[in-house]
This record gives sequence, structure tokens and C-alpha cells, in this order.
Amino acid sequence: MRAFANHRSRMGLGVLGIAGSLALALTPAARAQSITAQTLIDRAQIQELITRYYYNFGKRHPESFTDFYAADAELILGNTHFKGRAGIEKAYGGGGANRPTQRPYAFNVTISNPLIVVHGDTATSQLIFTEFLIEKQGDAPRVREQGREYATFVKVNGQWRYKTRDIQGGNEPPAGWKE
Repeated sequence: MRAFANHRSRMGLGVLGIAGSLALALTPAARAQSITAQTLIDRAQIQELITRYYYNFGKRHPESFTDFYAADAELILGNTHFKGRAGIEKAYGGGGANRPTQRPYAFNVTISNPLIVVHGDTATSQLIFTEFLIEKQGDAPRVREQGREYATFVKVNGQWRYKTRDIQGGNEPPAGWKE
């Protein structure tokens, strides 16, 4: 009789566990955005912009980095702020004039864990980037830097552009960050 009661008790706990798991699975994630066809399109366009931006690093003849930004955008690298297209161009060495003549064999940047939230004609994103450097052909890649990017976007003439791009080294978002 006692064995039957223990078995029944375990079954009851199992059923409660399954019910609880189903309830959690059916509950939307905290701050999850409702998904519409337009938010999916916008997210894909923003992800494309971010990916093209990061592919631009290390190219011998990159696209102009300023083309990825709105005219009044801001690039924040630690405590240094670059405002507007002229400031952002300065951040990247003035379009090539200050680039080193000795180039590594390869400089690659990967991005991961992008979280993109669309708010109509504005959006935010958070992601992790990792920079890899290969000095000469055949060398193993080494991690040069890893950090987080917190960005806001705005639609300019129907195209997504960076409004702010804030690069951080730690795990904490910038002060006042809102998804």
C-alpha cells in the first residue's frame, strides 16, 4: 500500500512538473517583441547592415564607414565620442590617410548573439564581436579583442542606418541603455 502511495505521489509531482513546463513554454519571454512580417523584414535589414559593416573591417578597399551611419550619428569608443559623419570618418583614419602601410595577412571580425528590437522607424541591437588577427599566411589566428556593441538605428529614406554605436569592453550596457 505504501509503495502505491509513493508511486502515486511521484506521478502527481511528474504531472505537476510537466504542467509547469508547458506553462513556462507557452509564456512569452520577458520583453519579447511581437513578431510581424514588417518586424522580420526590419530585423533582417538591420542584421544585413551590421554584417556588411563588420565585413568591411580588414578589407584593402573598404566601403566608406560613414555610409553606414545617419548624418547626425555618434560613434562611442570607450570615453571617446565621434559625432556626425566627419567625426566618424576621423575615427576610421580619415578614409585611409592614416592607415598603417604594414598590413596583417588577415583581420576578421565575427559577430554573435545579435538581439535586435524594432520600434517602428527606430531600433536597438546588442551583440558580441570578436576580432581575429592572422599576421602571415599559415599562422594561427589570435583573438585581438572581444567586446559588446550597443547600437540604435533609424530609418533614413527607407534605409536603416546607425544612429549611435557604443562599443563596450565589459558585460554591462552603457548608462541609460534601453532596449
